[in-house]
Amino acid sequence: MHTTEFDTTLPSIRQLQNLIKQAAVIEFKLVTGDLLTGKVSWQDPNCVCILDANNQQTTIWKQAIAYFQPKS
Repeated sequence: MHTTEFDTTLPSIRQLQNLIKQAAVIEFKLVTGDLLTGKVSWQDPNCVCILDANNQQTTIWKQAIAYFQPKS
């Protein structure tokens, strides 16, 4: 498994950290075309964990994410 150091100077890491602090609801579009929505619980160098409306945890590999954005 490829692991890199968690670099908080990267804009994408900072953006996601800010959304975690705001407890914002985020839409994640995956490379498979699936759309997942929830609040980000945590992130590490490889994965992001989101909580859906029922507090169900889903862990997403970062390589599977096409894009993410705050839900409007």
